[in-house]
Amino acid sequence: MDVARPPKRYPYVDDGAAIYLDSFATIRREAGFAHLPADAERVAVRMVHGSGQTDLAADLEIHPGLVAAARGALQAGAPILTDAHMVASGVTRARLPRDNEVLCTLRDPRVPELATAFGTTRSAAALALWGDRLDGAVVAIGNAPTALFHLLEMLLDGGPRPAAIVGVPVGFIGAAESKQALAALAADHGIDVPFLTVHGRRGGSAIAASALNALAQEAEL
Repeated sequence: MDVARPPKRYPYVDDGAAIYLDSFATIRREAGFAHLPADAERVAVRMVHGSGQTDLAADLEIHPGLVAAARGALQAGAPILTDAHMVASGVTRARLPRDNEVLCTLRDPRVPELATAFGTTRSAAALALWGDRLDGAVVAIGNAPTALFHLLEMLLDGGPRPAAIVGVPVGFIGAAESKQALAALAADHGIDVPFLTVHGRRGGSAIAASALNALAQEAEL
């Protein structure tokens, strides 16, 4: 089978590294990051890149200890636990410093029964299967607001504490509220877990994975 590129008929940039560099330069020209911790700028740039929306930066809230906590945990071999397989699939394994485990328990056969017993969504019930892996892990909730609420309730119930939480569920029902609850966890309940969130309805798997990839490795490309 012969494989050949068709003739190039459109004036577009087709060098991967150049696309990244130009994209990040555009983001920095058009978005403001002054309200964020200095060491979180590259994480924020990646998230904007993953969303294609420069105004996302204004809705970002990042704990001052988030980058150090998440990066340190990953360098120590901690797993990444997530609510959605799309988030897990978006993690660039080559960026992980210790070939870290990336775990999503949503497809575990026990989940439907747990969801019925708990009276909640499968995304939320799946977190019950994380067990002791949660202790010191990097958690990324990119899809389900119920999963983020459930995680917070686990912490309030004395469950293991993760090293860091990327909480960016997307949606119209509960998304904004769950992210506000995450941001207020320390003030309201005295549980100070470093976190990252996007206030409002926006979020999703691509944004969560973008944040994880930036936290896994400081190098921008």
